[in-house]
Amino acid sequence: MKRFNVYKSLSTLVLLGPLCFGQYKFEVKNASKNYTVIINVENCYDGRCHDKGTVELFDNKNTKVQTFTSEELVIELNENQKPTSGKLIQLTEQQSPVIIDDFNFDGTEDIAIRNGNNGNYQSDSYDVYVFNSTRMAFVKSKELTDLASNALGLFNVDYKRKRLISTGKSGCCRIFTTEYEVVPNKGLESVLEKEEDMTEESRVKVITKEKINNKWVTKTKVYPADKYNR
Repeated sequence: MKRFNVYKSLSTLVLLGPLCFGQYKFEVKNASKNYTVIINVENCYDGRCHDKGTVELFDNKNTKVQTFTSEELVIELNENQKPTSGKLIQLTEQQSPVIIDDFNFDGTEDIAIRNGNNGNYQSDSYDVYVFNSTRMAFVKSKELTDLASNALGLFNVDYKRKRLISTGKSGCCRIFTTEYEVVPNKGLESVLEKEEDMTEESRVKVITKEKINNKWVTKTKVYPADKYNR
């Protein structure tokens, strides 16, 4: 009889497991020109939702395109947002743990999904998926994920120059900026590295290394601190 009860309890847990997961539900309407996002996450308390979750991507015809999983989704809630199991809550673009953009400049949208606070100084970090036109699906990019998980947040996208710009810092007074070009069939290539050294209060020392005609050229300039504008 005891053994039967154990099996019965296990069966109940198996049946209820999927219901327990993703009990808090959020939507980002018009997350991009092509997609709407539905987000499910396990835990919400103290104005914050986090832990394991799923991201469901829908097209403009409300057809599900793909589902992604994150071990550490993070959503910061507004004061008037009170998450309740089974209730769909709308998120603004600024709150969304999902960022949709063309990260590799191929003309199709890609997706970055929050994977916790693994970045520089525990800043937000992301898994990055690029759209693969052969598979007709989003495929995780190790190179872009590494870039988005080791800096101060997600890299910036410069469409005009077709560059990805990553920023980090060391201590209070040294800021590092790296610019990358996306080379087809090769990956990311660093083309500019800048260090801003503000360890001395009266001045800012800027060291810039730029790849010109496949050769690195280094320049160093020193600015009065009160006149330096990043």
